[in-house]
Amino acid sequence: MAGELNGMKVAVLATDGVEQVELDRPWQALEEAGAEPVLVSLGAGEITAYQHIDKGDTRQVDAVVGSADPDDYGALLLPGGVINGDFVRADADAVAFVRAFFEAGKPVAAICHAPWVLAEADVVRGRTMTSWPSLRTDLRNAGATWVDEEVVVDGNLVTSRNPDDLDAFDAAIVEQFALQPAGDREG
Repeated sequence: MAGELNGMKVAVLATDGVEQVELDRPWQALEEAGAEPVLVSLGAGEITAYQHIDKGDTRQVDAVVGSADPDDYGALLLPGGVINGDFVRADADAVAFVRAFFEAGKPVAAICHAPWVLAEADVVRGRTMTSWPSLRTDLRNAGATWVDEEVVVDGNLVTSRNPDDLDAFDAAIVEQFALQPAGDREG
């Protein structure tokens, strides 16, 4: 994995309630592959991650989504967490930020409850994807074909179900993000 993503800035969009392991493990995989993950959130300061329903560690926010430019990033990672997914999908700036990655054809990865944000951004129609099982109906209603698989790659979109799938998810995001042309890795 080392060096595959050298020079790529990856926006990691999350807020309070993000599932800590779904933030930390992909972040580490991206760094090990040479990428520069950037924590983009709904507000400045810190966010609090969760370990399922228990508070976890805090993380320093690098950029606020309302002033972040999707053109500055080569890819987007959406970690899960029930609270995180619900708060992010309710933020108009966050939804517009996500939609911009799809409009630009950039790679996007989402795990667990993060596909709620994709449904809100209206970018799942006609796609095959997976998520935490309770999102199945929401994604189908938004026009996606939902499957119960550890990781699904549909064009520039990588989705996964839960923390048990992180090994496969991390490998898939590095592989798919590496397909982004070198000139487009920083935005």
